Amino acid sequence: MNTDVNLDAILRGTVDLISREELAKKLSSGKKLRVKFGADPTSRDLHLGHSVVLSKLRQFQDLGHTVVLIIGDFTAQVGDPSGRDSTRPVLDHETVANNSKTYTEQAFKVLDPGKTEIRFNSEWLKPFFASPAAGVSDFINAAKGVTISRLLEREDFKNRMAAGTPVSLLEILYPVMQGYDSVAVKADIEMGGQDQLFNLLMGRDLQKLNGQEPQAVLTMPLLVGTDGEKKMSKSYGNYVALNDLPNDMFGKMMSVSDALMYSYYELLTMEDLAAVKAEHPMEAKKKLAGLITARYHGGEQAQAARAHFEQVFSRKELPENMEVFRAEKPGKLSYLMVAAGLAKGMNEARRLIDQGAVRLDGEKVSGDIVFEPKDCVLQVGRRQFRKIEK
Repeated sequence: MNTDVNLDAILRGTVDLISREELAKKLSSGKKLRVKFGADPTSRDLHLGHSVVLSKLRQFQDLGHTVVLIIGDFTAQVGDPSGRDSTRPVLDHETVANNSKTYTEQAFKVLDPGKTEIRFNSEWLKPFFASPAAGVSDFINAAKGVTISRLLEREDFKNRMAAGTPVSLLEILYPVMQGYDSVAVKADIEMGGQDQLFNLLMGRDLQKLNGQEPQAVLTMPLLVGTDGEKKMSKSYGNYVALNDLPNDMFGKMMSVSDALMYSYYELLTMEDLAAVKAEHPMEAKKKLAGLITARYHGGEQAQAARAHFEQVFSRKELPENMEVFRAEKPGKLSYLMVAAGLAKGMNEARRLIDQGAVRLDGEKVSGDIVFEPKDCVLQVGRRQFRKIEK
């Protein structure tokens, strides 16, 4: 094994490495390494921000190593405070369980299933809080080795405390729980976004306390969301999901700014950035949208999504194949939107109407009008259409 070549390939695009010497030693050992990555199922979707790390994990798999994908079904109910300026809402068990079901399928759009070990951290964290708790002594041993002053070194905690914003005890405990995941699965390497560095280092600390060789730590840049401001996040709603439909995925990619587009090229593709910048920005953006859509849906679907986008948005035409919904009696427009599958509920439908996102035959609707059945086109947002027939 040429360790130097492998190390250079692995380090491409990374932000933090702790440490180069440790990683080189692990790679040259000949051991099949256990490379850990955790994701809390706070929604039903993985997104392109996750794919930055997932693609790097796939590199390790291509070198023969095992990826340990931890579904944070327990920690999702606590809430990761990383990069947050306020406490996350606490999720109930049922929501977390439903969200978890789709994570594995989505991760395998990037990862090799044959070289992936799926674990749920409730397996070892739930006993900490059970009664009687078989794992309480393990948790006490983990917790007593971590000082409050160490935890309060976190930049986000310091900023929130300085601003007088509350920091909950659960958030204080979160890094300890995530760090203990590394002990439980005996991780050799852990990867995450650069905002996860503190949590990843906590894993090293707890492994040392438990007599394990500490994991090497690598972080990747955070992908800015489609709003061009905050990191791509399920919580912020500015994400492109790995299981978005082809037309939606292509359309969302086309909505990003030119400056953000080049960042996406750098973090999500292996394209020559200089060559990309020499192209017309609109053509470069369509190429990017096509590359990403093809990665998750195949080339044929990507071409169809581009044709759809150009027809609907570039030439301002209606899509050729619209789903038909039959309206049989008068009713509120919000009800029609929900019945036609254009909104998840009445509150969302009314919010979309208030935001000016709803059109009938191209005319913006103002207010939740009573819809009299007629043949027309109902449009919600830029990408959703229904052909209404009476």
